[in-house]
Amino acid sequence: MTFNLEEIKNIILNTIDNLSEKFICISHQIHEKPEVGNEEHFSSKLLSDTLEAEEFQVQRGIPGHETAFIARKKSEKPGAVIAYLAEYDALPGLGHACGHNIIGTASIAAAIALSKVLDQIGGEIVVLGTPAEEGGQSGSAKATFVRENLLSGIDACMMIHPNSKTTITGSTLAVDPLDFEYIGKPAHAAACPEEGINALDAVILLFNGINALRQHVTSDVRIHGIITHGGDAPNIVPEYAKARFFIRASSREALNKVTTRVKAIAEGAALATGSKLNIIAYQNPVDDFLIIKSFDQVFKDNLESLGVKVIDKDVIGLGSTDAGNISQVVPTIHPYISIGSDNLSPHTIEFKEAAKSKAGDEALLISSKVLALTGLTLLTDKKRLQVIAQEFTNSKQML
Repeated sequence: MTFNLEEIKNIILNTIDNLSEKFICISHQIHEKPEVGNEEHFSSKLLSDTLEAEEFQVQRGIPGHETAFIARKKSEKPGAVIAYLAEYDALPGLGHACGHNIIGTASIAAAIALSKVLDQIGGEIVVLGTPAEEGGQSGSAKATFVRENLLSGIDACMMIHPNSKTTITGSTLAVDPLDFEYIGKPAHAAACPEEGINALDAVILLFNGINALRQHVTSDVRIHGIITHGGDAPNIVPEYAKARFFIRASSREALNKVTTRVKAIAEGAALATGSKLNIIAYQNPVDDFLIIKSFDQVFKDNLESLGVKVIDKDVIGLGSTDAGNISQVVPTIHPYISIGSDNLSPHTIEFKEAAKSKAGDEALLISSKVLALTGLTLLTDKKRLQVIAQEFTNSKQML
């Protein structure tokens, strides 16, 4: 090591402090112009243009996701490759009530700050712009990054998510998002109902069958759905009906078994009513999160060096994130940073307001610093990176 690590850290921290107004402005701009999954044209351009101005090489778009991007900056010195995950989609109707304006901005801020010392320490920094974390049509872009092998060569990935408390990475559920589409035959519901095939009856049987299944699954399983189309008029036998479900479980293996049972119920409903069934995966399946404790420890050490206390006991989560797909192929962390009170809940108006508050701005800058310092640790401490890699390998072998 031919550089002074403390001087390097100071350069990183000073860079974020000196550019703090710029990063807060970017976060606020994204917050003020919320865009739902795969429609984040403004946010994606703002983040990727900012990286390009800092001499990152930017590739925009991946298969199925026009608003995705990959930005890279590489030192002439050899070294590890670390990646930051940037999210920037908003919730339909609610806007940035999950704080993705902070997530995307913190990731690019960390990458920019760390890039200022890259020529001294070696290695490569990658920022993965990942649309549609909240799902929706063709949503959960991180799964596409995995499927297209875009994580090849990356040694570790990281991001930080706003929350009510500051914690290490928590567990998440795998999820299969499925549409169940039934096609029947229309008829006059009073004059000649016997000539019709009722697609809505199939959807109702689907719901009833799933309700019966709930008695016979493990406590981690969550199955929840809505009817997106139930017919056009009460005097017409519904020719077409559709339901949309999220099926969740604590692991991909367990979820596959539950999803098979749900599909069998859907097929039974079609058989019982005489309707035709189409099962449609309207967005990418999402995997559970593979937690790497040694990686979380690096994050915790760096955040506490900034004077911030971290809750490090196991965090049990019943939500889902496509960062889980990334974690199954590359060691990944997804810790949380507080942006408000302990009773603050994501996907609420209150959370949306917190994501653009003074506390939210302070969390953005702290997040940027800890992500940059965690990246610095991985690029300069080969032993800790090797420990992380070994834990990841061991964890994969146990699955």
